Amino acid sequence: MSLKGKKVVFLGDSITEGVGASCMEKRYTDVFARLTGAVCVNYGISGTRIAAQRQSLPDRERYDDNFCERALRMDADADIVVVFGGTNDFGHGDAPIGADTDRTPDTFFGAMHVLCEELLTRYPVSEIVFMTPLHRLNEDDPRGDAKPADVGTLRRYVEIMRSVLEYYSIPVLDLYGSGRIQPKVGTIREKYLPDGLHPSDDGHELIARRLKSFLEALQA
Repeated sequence: MSLKGKKVVFLGDSITEGVGASCMEKRYTDVFARLTGAVCVNYGISGTRIAAQRQSLPDRERYDDNFCERALRMDADADIVVVFGGTNDFGHGDAPIGADTDRTPDTFFGAMHVLCEELLTRYPVSEIVFMTPLHRLNEDDPRGDAKPADVGTLRRYVEIMRSVLEYYSIPVLDLYGSGRIQPKVGTIREKYLPDGLHPSDDGHELIARRLKSFLEALQA
C-alpha cells in the first residue's frame, strides 16, 4: 500500500497525543507523517479508554470521552484509520471485562464490538487497523493502577482485542507481541519507555516505523 498523500486519522490516548515525546514533532503520528508523506490527523486524548467509564471523577470529564463516542466525530473522508488504545482500560478504567456477547460500550468486550462496528460502518472502504497496547511495568497486576478488585492483567485485555478484531477481520499490529519494547529489560526501558508506560522519542519513532512497515505490507 502506498501511503504518500493518504489521509490517516489516529484515535488514541496519551501516547497518540504525544506524552513521552520531547515535542509534538517527535510523537509517532508526526514521525509517521514525515516518513510516509501521509496527511495525519491526531485524535489522541490523554487518559481516555475504549470502554465507557461507569463513575466519572470531578474535573476529569475529558478522560471520559471514550473511543466509541469519539470515533463518530472523526473526519469521515479518511483513507486509513489507526486505533491505538486499551492500556488505560487496563490501568484505570472501571468498566468490567464483560463477555463476548456484549454489544454496549459499558464493558471492555462490548466496547470493542461497538467500536469495530462503528468504524466498519463509517469507513466501509477505508483501511482500518488497530495497534495493541505496549508492554508496561505493572502489566501483571490484575488491579491495574489502583482498581479495588482483580479485573485482569494487560495480557487479558490484549487477548480480548485480538479475539474481537479477528471476528471483524480487522488487521492488528501487535505491539504487545512483537513491538520489541519490554520495560522490564533495563536497557530497553531506558531507551524506549523511561516511565514504564509512555514512549520516549526513540519509542515513538520505533512505533512509527513499525506502523509504516505494517501498512505498506497490507494489500490495497
